[in-house]
Amino acid sequence: MVSGVDIQEMPRHTLVMGILNVTPDSFFDGGKIGTVLDARACAETMVRDGADWIDVGGESSRPGAEPIGLEEELRRVLPALEAIRDLGVPRSVDTYRAETARRALAHGAGMINDITALRGDPEMAAVVAEAGCPCVLMHMRGNPKTMQDAPGYADVVADICAFFEERMAAVMREGVREEQIWLDPGFGFGKTVAHNLELLRRLPEFKRFGRPLLIGTSNKSTIGTVLDAPVEERLEGTAASVAIAVFQGVDAVRVHNVGAMKRVVRMSDAIRNGSA
Repeated sequence: MVSGVDIQEMPRHTLVMGILNVTPDSFFDGGKIGTVLDARACAETMVRDGADWIDVGGESSRPGAEPIGLEEELRRVLPALEAIRDLGVPRSVDTYRAETARRALAHGAGMINDITALRGDPEMAAVVAEAGCPCVLMHMRGNPKTMQDAPGYADVVADICAFFEERMAAVMREGVREEQIWLDPGFGFGKTVAHNLELLRRLPEFKRFGRPLLIGTSNKSTIGTVLDAPVEERLEGTAASVAIAVFQGVDAVRVHNVGAMKRVVRMSDAIRNGSA
């Protein structure tokens, strides 16, 4: 429990995860955070704007991205985690490497957000199980370098549900408890525009697992395609996707523009719940 938020429990109101990318090549904010001081300043702004927790990532997962090495990821992530330790909100780490997860947890991270759903490193499930921390299992077709190579599904939602069933069973066999698991259908990760829009329309189908649901639509290329907008002009499209997701009952949204999206979330929650 940090600042009244327990990210292992189902929230009464939708949580806002602020994205802190300490990378030079992320699609939206790559290169903007070049120093530990930059990371601290960005995180302080997100906290002031209402972030419920901050997700620190050291490797870009944009389409076509090349992986980096473990030492480089640690060099980027650990100082940033340390720099924001005292801000009073939980911190998660976006990584698929067990050693990064292990070291990040030792630096006070409280959640592991894994785009490979704990498949990318054979030791990751054991690290999560031993720590007893929440973990996000995200759906992705292929890897960031290959995921947009002609993605296809028989039924995108049914196929992702089958994936979640398999991954939940697999990680639980390795000692991860069901109550540790969050799910993310992976908007933009190995999906076409049509697939992504269908995900948003059918989000309630993922609630059948009884696990908290995280969605990350922020400023992604589907929004740019629909609106014919460059990445710096996707705020309104992001707001629309966040409002739809909140109204359909997601538990958390992962966003870049925390202040604006916090207001969207509060209004959407008020409409859904019938009260402020």
